Amino acid sequence: MSWTDKVIDAQQFSSLGADLYIRVAYSEFDKVGNVKKIVTITVITGTIFLSICTYLLWKRMANLKGRKMKAKEILLFKRTEAQPKFHSDNLDQVKVQELPLFNFEKLASATNNFHLSNELGKGGFGPVYRGKLPDGQEIAVKRLSKASGQGSKEFMNEVVVISKLQHRNLVKLLGCCVEGGEKMLIYEYMPNKSLDAFLFDPHKEKLLDWRKRFNIIEGIGRDFGMARIFGNDEDQANTNRVVGTYGYMSPEYAMEGRFSEKSDVFSFGVLLLEIISGRKNSSFYHDEQSMSLLGFAWKLWNADNIIALIDTMIYESCFEMEILRCIHVGLLCVQEFAKDRPTVSVVISMLKSEILDLPHPKQPAFTERQIPLDKKLSHSGQRIFSVNDVTVSKVQGR
Repeated sequence: MSWTDKVIDAQQFSSLGADLYIRVAYSEFDKVGNVKKIVTITVITGTIFLSICTYLLWKRMANLKGRKMKAKEILLFKRTEAQPKFHSDNLDQVKVQELPLFNFEKLASATNNFHLSNELGKGGFGPVYRGKLPDGQEIAVKRLSKASGQGSKEFMNEVVVISKLQHRNLVKLLGCCVEGGEKMLIYEYMPNKSLDAFLFDPHKEKLLDWRKRFNIIEGIGRDFGMARIFGNDEDQANTNRVVGTYGYMSPEYAMEGRFSEKSDVFSFGVLLLEIISGRKNSSFYHDEQSMSLLGFAWKLWNADNIIALIDTMIYESCFEMEILRCIHVGLLCVQEFAKDRPTVSVVISMLKSEILDLPHPKQPAFTERQIPLDKKLSHSGQRIFSVNDVTVSKVQGR
């Protein structure tokens, strides 16, 4: 049957009643089906889209969380056979994971994309750049060079050491950046530059009289002795990588990788003689008579003319004995063998004249001119070459 009239007064009965079947045109039935298809497709598409968005959001959050975890983990020093061991009590005291993490893009912006004009210097670690944060604070960014031959070991060593040693005489470590393949340390910027900018400048050295230089010597003496943080035992550590500034490394460290408190003492001795003489250790490298400042000082000592080492800018007869004592201490610090050098605490006592009788110094290290390697030939006529893993830095201050 075909119903052609309106359907009125339709009710739903809880019981009884009868089903009413209505025949409709095929075209009308097709419209109803299309609506159902559209609704179905829309629901399915929306569900898939929301699922994809939810997955991508979750993945992004997981990646960010993983990156942060990785950054924290890489700052925690892990003991391996290939790197110097840390005393466990020292390591526990260093909460490296609490060191502020800087964003790479923020540092790139602060240094104008690490532009050459902002480069302050280069070291065995890598270049150091001057930067300025959005709040106006000036910083020095020490960026690990990928071609330096150094890696996470050296980076973590420095982070642990400097994090532990926040001292008024040390440049303050503000934070670090560990992002992708980048590893950077962020220090406070020194507007007055480093000591060498004054000490070796013929115009500025006049600002450093003997009293100021002696105060600097004493202050630096209280920063030395960091080597005790490292070590397989209480005395020394062996490392297969040597990192430092040429001219300041002790012979046992530069040649054998043996690092101890006495290695620090050697570096301090070189610096002490530089401060007194007003001359760079490197200024003698092309001298035919002396290989270094140490050799020059030793020659004057043997000639009983050590007073000639004193910078004329600081010499006053009333300070002569104090200056000569400092030179004596400096020569004791740069002894060739570590066992002959005094400890840091003894050095400070010597400088303060708490120890009056000083031992006679022996011949310092690096005092004899060596034959250049390219002039050494074997009996077969072939050159002799040596393999060295040492990484050194420029002598200029940074």
